[in-house]
Amino acid sequence: MQFKSAVFTTLVFATFAAATRIPASQCTGITGSLQCCDSTGIASDASISKLLGLLGVVVQDVTALVGVTCSPISVVGVGGNSCTAQSVCCTNNSFNGVVALGCSPVNLGL
Repeated sequence: MQFKSAVFTTLVFATFAAATRIPASQCTGITGSLQCCDSTGIASDASISKLLGLLGVVVQDVTALVGVTCSPISVVGVGGNSCTAQSVCCTNNSFNGVVALGCSPVNLGL
């Protein structure tokens, strides 16, 4: 039963995240920065929760999407700066790419 609940929660979250992609042009230095992350998830995911704990981040305080193993995307559309993983706009990138907090999915084509 717990497995079904976890799968359902994951599917609902994935659907929500896909439906709320913002244009890359709306991700500015004020609202966040463009990141290319190997994966994204919620703070309560076991592996993400462990990473956040190691970094001293209180998991209960993290309510937005978390990016894992991220690198900055400096200029959208310029060769060498494309993202083959998950492109996101994150508000807190102070963990040297290990994690990025406050992320929103981004459409690099807009």
